Amino acid sequence: MIKSDLISKTISFVKAKLENAEGGHDWFHIERVYRNAILISKNEVCDTAVVQLGALLHDIADSKFHDGDETIGPKIAREFLEAEETDEATIDHVIKIIENISFKGGNFEKEFHSKELDIVQDADRLDALGAIGIARMFNYGGFKNRAIYDPKIAPNTKMTKDEYKKSASPTINHFYEKLFLLKDKMNTETGKQIATERHLYMQGFLSQFYAEWEGEK
Repeated sequence: MIKSDLISKTISFVKAKLENAEGGHDWFHIERVYRNAILISKNEVCDTAVVQLGALLHDIADSKFHDGDETIGPKIAREFLEAEETDEATIDHVIKIIENISFKGGNFEKEFHSKELDIVQDADRLDALGAIGIARMFNYGGFKNRAIYDPKIAPNTKMTKDEYKKSASPTINHFYEKLFLLKDKMNTETGKQIATERHLYMQGFLSQFYAEWEGEK
C-alpha cells in the first residue's frame, strides 16, 4: 500500500522539478500522459498506483536534456519515492517503467515487461501523436535549431539507439523516424484505437505540408 497523499505529493514534486523545462517535456506533457494513462487503465487489469506514479515520474529527467545520461531520471525518482517511504516493490516497478518506456529509435527489445509499463508507454506515445505530437515535434526542432525540412536529407528509419539519440535530421523526418512508427507499436487496445485516429490526422497534415512546400496550394 502507498500513502494516501503520495500521488498529490508526486504531482507537486514533478511540477516544481519541471518548472523551466522545454515546452514539449514540461509539466503539461506529464499531465497529458497522466490523463492518458488513467484513461487506458480503465480497460486493463493493473496496479493503478504504479501506473499513476510511472506516468508522473517517467520524464522527471529526460536523458536528452542531460547529455544522454539515462541514469539521472531513475535516480531522482528513487530518491523521491524513498523519501516518501514508498514500499520497495512499488519503487522497483516504477523505476523499471522509467528505464524501459523510451522509444530510443524503436529498434530494440524491452528488457522488462508489465501491464503497467504497457499502459504508461502507450500513454506517453499518444502524446507524440496527433495535433499535440506535431506541436511538440516542431517545438523541439526549434529548441535544437534544426531545419524544418530538407528534401535532400532522407529519413533514416533503421537507426540504432545511439544513432537515434545523436540524430540532428530535419524536423519533418521525425514523422518517419518515430511518429509514423508508433501506431503499430502500441500495447493496449485503447492505445491502438486512439493512435490510429491520431495517425490519420498526421498523414493529412503531412500531405498539406508537402503541397504547400511545392507551391501546389
